[in-house]
Amino acid sequence: MRKLQAQGVHHITLVGADRQTSIDFWEGVLGMPFVFEQPNLDNPGESHLYFDPGDGRLITIFTNEDRTPEPSRTPTDPGCVHHLAINLSQATFRQAVERLDERGITHSGVKDRGFMDSIYFTDPLGFLIELASYRFEPPAGVTHTQVLLLAHQIRVERGDYNIAPIHLADAIEQLVLRTQESLSDDRTPKRAYRG
Repeated sequence: MRKLQAQGVHHITLVGADRQTSIDFWEGVLGMPFVFEQPNLDNPGESHLYFDPGDGRLITIFTNEDRTPEPSRTPTDPGCVHHLAINLSQATFRQAVERLDERGITHSGVKDRGFMDSIYFTDPLGFLIELASYRFEPPAGVTHTQVLLLAHQIRVERGDYNIAPIHLADAIEQLVLRTQESLSDDRTPKRAYRG
């Protein structure tokens, strides 16, 4: 028996209300270009809108002109999607509270997650959206998840409750040692200032 090896998320499809509400939110609030539209091939009464979240993947929305936005919180029962996290640069994230406030969008304010910062709010249909921004950049050729995996291992080894900046910094240092060659025989920390 062999795995069906995943290589990333292809797309996420959500059930939306009407077409314009979806375009106004996904492109008009979150800045995701509206790149493609066709009928929902499994339900001719719906349209299927495609948005680019910024990484070349897709978020798609099924719309129906008979559905109206209902802002009550979507279900969080077992098997339901709790929230969708959207990646922001630190430059944009630092403006997020102001930009949500100027639209009158109620939000959580900035939440400290140790390795990232988060802000939560709901879309016009009550679906929880998280704006997330990493607090670190991985070394060249290394992914965020590789840094997080090693930072987790360091955190557990040290008996710490959650990932903090020290775990990230130590993971990044170890990953640089593993992935980037040097002419030096001894790459341990040194005291360069004498005196």
